[in-house]
Amino acid sequence: MVIDTHCHLEKEQYENLEEIIEKMKDHYMISSACSKETFQELIDLIKDYPNIYGTIGFHPEEAGKYQKEDLLLLEKYLENKKIVGIGEIGLDYHYEGINKEKQKELFLSQLDLALKYKKAVVIHSRDAALDTYNLLKPYAFKIPIVLHCYSYSKEMAEKFIELGCKLGIGGVLTFKNEKKLKEIVKEFSLENFLLETDSPYLSPEPKRGIKNEPSHIFYVAQKMAELKGLKEEEVLNQTTSNAIAQFDLPI
Repeated sequence: MVIDTHCHLEKEQYENLEEIIEKMKDHYMISSACSKETFQELIDLIKDYPNIYGTIGFHPEEAGKYQKEDLLLLEKYLENKKIVGIGEIGLDYHYEGINKEKQKELFLSQLDLALKYKKAVVIHSRDAALDTYNLLKPYAFKIPIVLHCYSYSKEMAEKFIELGCKLGIGGVLTFKNEKKLKEIVKEFSLENFLLETDSPYLSPEPKRGIKNEPSHIFYVAQKMAELKGLKEEEVLNQTTSNAIAQFDLPI
């Protein structure tokens, strides 16, 4: 069994969503809704499929348009038992002109909700390593934390792991020219990693150029096993165990 701990299973992204889900019928997926417009679709999806759970939250790109009352809507959805985390939330400083203070305000508001509802958080962090680290530090070991699509240095990986964070590892690990992430996977133990696809984005080799989907998770597992000199089954067993514990999944 495998768990794709981060994907976006939205009808807007897939013409054949039922077929995509069917391929994972013996496995589990955690689908993420990151804007107010996608929340209800996720709730309907997890109701229809027993092997799909959800995370829900306002992506940092939503910081410029969310209203404080939107957090009340989010809070309502957090009462659903199949919503196992808040995410993806965090900081994204990649583009010029973004309002960093507004992003931090939104991020902290959602971290506080995670404390209140005892939910994991799934963190989106781009070009914002130190601010992300500093804002997460007071929440260390109080809530489960996942660094989705980890992309920073080995040194930052160690700092986040010291906070009890798990690192989400996806298709980027399979890219031929990707060295940093491969070093991280070799360096740290399996207990620190979760498998994810970020579907429909970041398709792994040999599926690059094709829309990503949760069944491609096995290419990530294969590469991780190869890098660590382990059997694929060992990688699947440990990362699945990590995911069950991190998201408190009843499976």
